[in-house]
Amino acid sequence: MTGFTSPLAAALAPDVLERFLRYVRIETTSKPDREGSPSTPGQLELSRLLVTELREIGLGDAELDEHGYVFATLPGTGPTIGLIAHVDTSPEVSGRDVEPLVHERYDGQPIVLPRNGVVLDPADIPLLRGKVGEDVVTASGDTLLGADDKAGVAEIMAAVAHLAAHPERARPTLRIGFTPDEEIGMGASLFDVERFGARCAYTLDGSTRGELQDETFTAAEVVLTVHGVDVHPGFATGTLVNALKLAGRILAALPADGLAPETTVGREGFVHPYAMEGGTARATLRFIARDFDDALLADHVARLRAIAEEVVATEPRARLDVTVKAQYPNMRDALAPFPEIVAHAERAIRAEGIEPIRTPIRGGTDGSLLSAKGLPTPNLFAGGHEFHSPREWVTVQDMATAAAVIVHLAAEWAAAEG
Repeated sequence: MTGFTSPLAAALAPDVLERFLRYVRIETTSKPDREGSPSTPGQLELSRLLVTELREIGLGDAELDEHGYVFATLPGTGPTIGLIAHVDTSPEVSGRDVEPLVHERYDGQPIVLPRNGVVLDPADIPLLRGKVGEDVVTASGDTLLGADDKAGVAEIMAAVAHLAAHPERARPTLRIGFTPDEEIGMGASLFDVERFGARCAYTLDGSTRGELQDETFTAAEVVLTVHGVDVHPGFATGTLVNALKLAGRILAALPADGLAPETTVGREGFVHPYAMEGGTARATLRFIARDFDDALLADHVARLRAIAEEVVATEPRARLDVTVKAQYPNMRDALAPFPEIVAHAERAIRAEGIEPIRTPIRGGTDGSLLSAKGLPTPNLFAGGHEFHSPREWVTVQDMATAAAVIVHLAAEWAAAEG
């Protein structure tokens, strides 16, 4: 394997890859509208494995709590700093029977996956063009890979194993946390910040090599339920009010040139329909609403509500229910009083020979809610791309680089507090 940013990254790579390939084979898809934590049993399977591996590394207090969170401690000198990643994968694409493929020394040509005609073409994926010579990991075309966020899990595990095996390396006390159900917005909902006991933490849940993020969307879910009038279609004249048709008209009335994830960039927010279910009597539309500005987010929700009300009002016998649920806040305000947390991460990234990329997250991480709950938690890159799709990919080199940055981050905190 070539293309590593440092000898440290090269040394960490075999362990990172071995762990990652093992973890992605475990189905950990989370389930919306969960009835317990975690929402699916596969998450517990991976979490139990992580507890076993952490104990083998030497973290004897590794435990799985009653809500499916894994916690462990690597003792050190100085403050207690957290490292966090999530074990679940997105329910948008199957995570069952993942078969990872390692494309060694990528040659720059389109990568044709063996199933479903899925192709990773560098003409369509600009970041892939820069990975010539690196080792690209994909799934087989009919599942996601799970780099979001099993890359982060593997990177933390490999870095902690390295630090445990090299006590001569400076480090603070490190608290490890692996969370369930992040993909459905519940990853930090039952996270016991007081029990975790860290001054701050870092999630390994970003994408491009070098990313460091201290700002996320503020997020809400909007559920529109249209109630129609059902009757046998043979006797429907003048009686039937088709809820599905009204729901379709709501979707058709959404802006075509903005306010959607496919037509917005940077700091522009959006409203995104992601699920529709029901029948003629009742139809439900589920949306996520996102923006970096809370006032603009409220405007987006109000605009969506107005569109739905206008459509449903055309049929007096129909009825509309609207439910708005806050999902996670922008972490920016919670992190602003503690600039040293981001500054240490910047120095750690530069210590690995790369320049930090400071961009806001067009999404969220566990750090959004954790920061609001009193545990300041910015986000570091994990290396994955094309999340939530069968085109998902990551390189071994980027995962190893992220693991090396964790080692440097430990040294930065130890030096600062020494």
